Amino acid sequence: MQKITPFLWFDTQAEEAVDFYTSVFKNAKKGKTMRNGGSVLTASFELEGIEFTALNGGPHFKFTEATSFVVDCKDQDEVDFYWEKLSEGGSKGQCGWLKDKFGLSWQITPSVLLDLMSDPDAEKAGRVMQAMMKMTKIDIPTLREAYAG
Repeated sequence: MQKITPFLWFDTQAEEAVDFYTSVFKNAKKGKTMRNGGSVLTASFELEGIEFTALNGGPHFKFTEATSFVVDCKDQDEVDFYWEKLSEGGSKGQCGWLKDKFGLSWQITPSVLLDLMSDPDAEKAGRVMQAMMKMTKIDIPTLREAYAG
């Protein structure tokens, strides 16, 4: 068991959320489910080697953008895949951010974006930043064009 486990608070959709997230990520598996009577209290699951627990805690608390999960993508195909799958039933935001159908925030980020924005040449990095700020889903070819000038 990992030392720190993210707990995700849902109203009544913990089991549905676990099913959804484990269907989106290739390296995913369901764990133990604790029940209170017949209904799910908590359900554990793993995504890409990280353990999570989904809790049916009622309508008292909602997700906000103050907490998000970054999906590191190796190429445009991965960006496109996670962007479409995770935003299904949710909402698409700016700069690679989206909310899934449960209201949880995700950042779909290609590795190359971080590389280009970390360039010691402030002018190149600035052009990449300006290009990214105009995007919803991150578009790698457009970032590379901005970088090249």
